[in-house]
Amino acid sequence: MQASRMNITVLGLWHLGCVTAACMARHHRVTGLDFDETVLAGLQTGRAPLHEPGLDDLIAGGLDRGTLGFSSDPALVSGADLLWVCYDTPVDVDDQSDSTWVLDRLRRVLPGLKADTVVLLSSQLPVGTTAALARAHPNLHFACSPENLRLGSAISAFTQPARIVVGAEEGPAREVLEKLLHPLGAPLSWMRPASAEMVKHALNSFLALSVAYINELATLSEQVGADALEVAAGLKSDPRIGPRAYLNPGGPFAGGTLARDVATLTSFGQRHAIPLSLIPAIKESNDRHRRWAFRKLQTALTGISQPIVAVLGLAYTPGTSTLRRSAAVELCRQLTGIGCVVRAYDPLIRTPDAEHTDIALTPTITEAVQGAHAMVICTAWSELSDLPWPDLLNNMTGSVVVDAGRSIEKAVSAIPGLTYIAVGHP
Repeated sequence: MQASRMNITVLGLWHLGCVTAACMARHHRVTGLDFDETVLAGLQTGRAPLHEPGLDDLIAGGLDRGTLGFSSDPALVSGADLLWVCYDTPVDVDDQSDSTWVLDRLRRVLPGLKADTVVLLSSQLPVGTTAALARAHPNLHFACSPENLRLGSAISAFTQPARIVVGAEEGPAREVLEKLLHPLGAPLSWMRPASAEMVKHALNSFLALSVAYINELATLSEQVGADALEVAAGLKSDPRIGPRAYLNPGGPFAGGTLARDVATLTSFGQRHAIPLSLIPAIKESNDRHRRWAFRKLQTALTGISQPIVAVLGLAYTPGTSTLRRSAAVELCRQLTGIGCVVRAYDPLIRTPDAEHTDIALTPTITEAVQGAHAMVICTAWSELSDLPWPDLLNNMTGSVVVDAGRSIEKAVSAIPGLTYIAVGHP
């Protein structure tokens, strides 16, 4: 295996790039390249720029072995056998991705690559990007392998994939990519680059559709006496759907990842004058559902002067510290806007960053719920289910618990006098 090692440069060192670089450093020699010196300073001491379970240890291991290094010098790409583009593509408040931000940084390093180098795109970029770059740089080989990571379980998703989608033209690029990806041991699903790009748009939009669909069913279930969890179980028991389907009633999809691809496909329809009905409706449905918790709290807190609300969990998904497009942050601001006093708690977020200084954080759950009229579970951290809920809830002034995804339903179901509100709960 040592003889098959490649020299890889990973461009972009946030979540996707750090996981890619650290995992591939087990099999190849990897240089992580980024132009953010603050991010690099942390990585060079083994600290990733955001929390991902196991990532710091993986980075430290690569540094210790000498198979992983980090730099801001674009000249280093001259020795690369492959450039792997792994920037996390920025998304604005309207779910529109800024591909120009990624491409501007890529163009800074392309002139330094030797002829016939393979450039593998894993950043989320619009279909057609790989072909456009290939036309503009005919001396290089461009390919696409859409990322398939999940915050909080990214390392296992990367190292144990069910399959790897790879879009590359027949010829030298496929040979290089076969050598690159062989150590991961997963079957490679080969296709043309545009198809691989479209797979990412389609996959995320399908997952988004599943989330919006089950949440609409859950809203109906609340009104007709059905239990949405039981409905979801019935759907998953059908072999045409399956037990791993994305049908879990709860909060909206957030973070921007799924919404970005829904917005991208919608914009393609507009650009090509193709009338789309289903895909644009996914975002419309999810946007309505984003206000579900706020609507429930407004009703439950009617008549209370300056209610206190404890918000547990700020990160948009368990296992991460990122607040990017977090529905919990949005809820905090909605509640503050109608005069509520909000106390937030998150196990990984102790000090708000510059964009979230308006969120009042408490160091413990006990302090968050003390005297609160209502409590909201926003992020389904696993440790929440093991807390002494009867004692904690006794410290509240009110008895309202809003738990969209039923994270603590079993732990609190026997507590008398509790007003328990969950998505799809009859």
